Amino acid sequence: MKVIHHGARTGVTGSCHELVDEQCRLLVDCGVFQGKEKSASPDIEFDIKGIQALLITHAHIDHIGRIPWLLAAGYNGPIYASEATAHLVPIMLDDGLKIQLGLNKEQRKRFLDIVNTRMRPIPYHCWVQLSQMVGPPVKFRFTPAGHILGSSIVEIETSQSKRVVFSGDLGSYGTSLLPDPSVVERADMLVLESTYGGKRHEGVDTRQQALKAIIERSFENGGAILIPAFSIGRTQELLFDIENIIAHSQPNGPWQEIPIILDSPLAAKVTEQYQQFKRFWSAEAKERLDAFRHPMAFESCVRIETHDHHEALVERLRISGEPAVVIASSGMCTGGRIVNYLKALLPNNNTDVILAGYQAEGTLGAQLLAGNSNVKVDNKMVDVKAQVHALSGYSAHADSQDLIRFVTEFESEPKVIRLVHGSPDAQKALAEKLRIIGANIDIQLGCES
Repeated sequence: MKVIHHGARTGVTGSCHELVDEQCRLLVDCGVFQGKEKSASPDIEFDIKGIQALLITHAHIDHIGRIPWLLAAGYNGPIYASEATAHLVPIMLDDGLKIQLGLNKEQRKRFLDIVNTRMRPIPYHCWVQLSQMVGPPVKFRFTPAGHILGSSIVEIETSQSKRVVFSGDLGSYGTSLLPDPSVVERADMLVLESTYGGKRHEGVDTRQQALKAIIERSFENGGAILIPAFSIGRTQELLFDIENIIAHSQPNGPWQEIPIILDSPLAAKVTEQYQQFKRFWSAEAKERLDAFRHPMAFESCVRIETHDHHEALVERLRISGEPAVVIASSGMCTGGRIVNYLKALLPNNNTDVILAGYQAEGTLGAQLLAGNSNVKVDNKMVDVKAQVHALSGYSAHADSQDLIRFVTEFESEPKVIRLVHGSPDAQKALAEKLRIIGANIDIQLGCES
């Protein structure tokens, strides 16, 4: 038995891992490279002959974006995913095909029809046995990972009865919208993400207060508050917290007046899926529904649908300087509608930009986070006079403490841990912490494999 990494070995994007044993070959995720890693080819440069199944941990594009190339290379097997992920994958791929390959609507539909015929939605906690021509069976199951809607930890039992666990991307513990990552029984090998292996986030319990404080400071100066956010996960968490702030604010105060603008057609579609799969929400989130509150469809939340309306709003905010909270993709400011807002409003000193998630090296978001006084936006140099804020509490990824907690909660200590989905420094930092708490665990670094 061995695990081969075709992405996310030395960085945080392009997740694609192959499990090989005597009886079968499985792929876990097939994502594109982003940020500084984007120069890597999306082409499938490994042999796909004999791959029996593709298992998807979640619907972020760095975990599913190479599926078109995988199918073009000749893969014709099933695609397994949790129920919610199976609904989200076509939505995210549709957007990716439009941006990555420039395909028109009919071309995208033809491809997505193929994906939908291959997709096999699997309920959480349900073991699935793969058919075998010879030898003992191979089986797998998905359990909640707490990262985004539908995100999964993948447990695979090989034909030699070895248990291999892929963490996928793990969420933080104690978030308001989704339950904590599942407790895993055992693992002969755990393939563990390490995005924030050397860092701690602001506490989840304080992030709402931090968001509230930043926005209220901007009330004094007016101007727009721009929040670049990933369409899936981050946007919904932000809406969830903003609704709670408004619900507990003064009846005639500024929070009741300021418009909350969701300017992302993709995020709007994903938000509808979050609402459809309410059964996967946390207990706290369900309590709000029971109180007849609508955490993602509240009165002051305005959705911008057409591109003409988007352009008109950007120009209006540029000229008027009126207050508004704008949530738009992409989360790393590498494309999408947020780019037009940044180009128009970064030169204004009454603009606030809140970066609420991971910013990959080489992205515009990373440059803003670094405090650059001028940046290139859409091939144009723009002065940065806006106030830029970082809120790590909104990261959808577990921090170092969460990752340690995930490992220590195993019912039986993992025998081997392979660290992936992190920079070499992050992997090394997490490895040091894991060696302290698990002296008998063989800690391996993906960047050295």
